[in-house]
Amino acid sequence: MAIYFIGDIQGCFTELCLLLKQAKFNKKKDELWVAGDMVARGTQSLETVRFLISLGSSAKIVLGNHDLHLLATFHKLKKVKEKDHLTDILHAPDVENIMDWLANQPLIHKLPNENVYMSHAGLSPQWSSEVALKQAQKAHKLIKSKNRVEWLSKMYGELPNNWEKAKTDVEKFRYTINALTRMRFCHEDGSLDFNCKNTPNSAPKHLKPWFTLSKELNNDVQWIFGHWAALMGQCSNSNAYALDTGCVWGGHLTLLRWHDKKTFIQKKLP
Repeated sequence: MAIYFIGDIQGCFTELCLLLKQAKFNKKKDELWVAGDMVARGTQSLETVRFLISLGSSAKIVLGNHDLHLLATFHKLKKVKEKDHLTDILHAPDVENIMDWLANQPLIHKLPNENVYMSHAGLSPQWSSEVALKQAQKAHKLIKSKNRVEWLSKMYGELPNNWEKAKTDVEKFRYTINALTRMRFCHEDGSLDFNCKNTPNSAPKHLKPWFTLSKELNNDVQWIFGHWAALMGQCSNSNAYALDTGCVWGGHLTLLRWHDKKTFIQKKLP
């Protein structure tokens, strides 16, 4: 059995199929770990989600910010963004099943018997991996609960951006969603910044990539993440693996085979 990690698919289904064929992925014995943002800016979001659902237990998914926004849009908490291609999903005959499947996906997956974790955006510098997993599980429980709509309505907002200031259940929930699905840069004290999406070299000096501030990644903990296309797979911390390589923006999809760290690449088709 081989375990493959992939970053933001973003509805690039044709490229996904070609990439899996290139790697000789076998759904009967291999696992595909998807670091969130399965949908949105590409034109084949419905095909992507249906395929991942069809993989059953061979697919290990974490939710990204676009996946959560799709859930919020379905529940009429937000309007569809013009640049998103979600109409096919929202009008699909199986949309209810798709939304239930999405809501039941976690925010963090841990590789069995290894200190290897996957979330969409990374690991907050203010958290240990144990705290991150605990908070992710709490948020996951709320999102899949009968009170899903109420909690999804509370995830929007940028405060608190510091874990030490998250006192109420709502504040802890919002911080958890933001840290695990929206984070890129942090301030020196570890608090989250939501404005800068640049490369680390072109960012303001007072901002640092989350993976340069995390002490946890120096303690044999490895983290798989997507979300940050500007990195194009380049990460200064050897224990962090950046897998969003901007396929939907004209870049490519990257697939990482875990046991030998071999990468497979599929460029965006014209």
